[in-house]
Amino acid sequence: MKKSDFTFDLPAELIAQAPLSGRTDSRLLVVPSGTGAFEDRQFSHLSEYLKAGDLLVFNDTRVIPARLFGQKQTGGQVEILIERLLPAQQVRAQIGASKSPKPGSRIALTDGTSLKVIDRDGGFYRLQFETAEPVETLLNRLGKMPLPPYIQRDAVAADETRYQTVFAKHAGAVAAPTAGLHFDQALLDALRQQGVEFGHITLHVGAGTFQPMRSEHLKDHVMHSEWLNVGAELCAQIAATRLRGGRVIAVGTTVVRALESASQDGEVKPFAGDTQIFIFPGYRIRSVDVLLTNFHLPESTLLMLVSAFAGKQRIFDAYRHAVQQRYRFFSYGDAMMLFPQDAP
Repeated sequence: MKKSDFTFDLPAELIAQAPLSGRTDSRLLVVPSGTGAFEDRQFSHLSEYLKAGDLLVFNDTRVIPARLFGQKQTGGQVEILIERLLPAQQVRAQIGASKSPKPGSRIALTDGTSLKVIDRDGGFYRLQFETAEPVETLLNRLGKMPLPPYIQRDAVAADETRYQTVFAKHAGAVAAPTAGLHFDQALLDALRQQGVEFGHITLHVGAGTFQPMRSEHLKDHVMHSEWLNVGAELCAQIAATRLRGGRVIAVGTTVVRALESASQDGEVKPFAGDTQIFIFPGYRIRSVDVLLTNFHLPESTLLMLVSAFAGKQRIFDAYRHAVQQRYRFFSYGDAMMLFPQDAP
């Protein structure tokens, strides 16, 4: 199977450049199993597809203001995108500069704070913050929200809340788990009142999520690494949901990747650590019954994941329908509710 098998035509004007006024104002394309007709709904209608005893699993990562600007000792301007927070005031980051900085050199941020370049690993640098100020505090003071590259504008104040889920808790992501952006507190309260249960994983989405796949053949692709935590409490919730006949519903592809990474012999077990799991057609997803997700980029690993879950042809038919119906695509776009290709 090849990367080019996952290409589709998308008019540029369908790439959402900003969020709608309300989180639940997004549209929801429901894609039943088999050959059932697609349903064009609003995300606010989600409760009609859920029932008491279902378990919604969210990613509670919090996006950090990971974009910084500075100057090399030679005077050249640099842009820094932090990919991961490390111990001891260090970070893993990408650096945009006319000439790559060398290990041992320093970068001065806009307020004069000094960063030392420790070393380089491929496209990523390890940087040392030479200040006693905690890195998270400094980022909240100087950093900008790291909007995806297909959003052709600078981040504004509204992005600080709208490019963040309402249940975001653990800081560390440089991209939002976008399926969760459609939930507001009123919808969560209504679903809880309905008897729907909530669980959480943490997966810190890294900058690698936006890097294009370089290998043409899927078997040659090496996934970027991301840190996740699946706790014992969630594992117990999943087991209880299965026992009572409820469904495990993943809110986003990051939840699928986390639960599949934590699965052993078909059972989700507690796990904390890095994952490089690559899910594409031929892989059978066993940990979730339904997937809520946004629309994904052509030739992306996330498009391959949803194709593994709902079937490649079914996904491409749904995307064709979405383009015809003028759905909004990508991070600030609309959502899909996917059912598995092999459901009875």
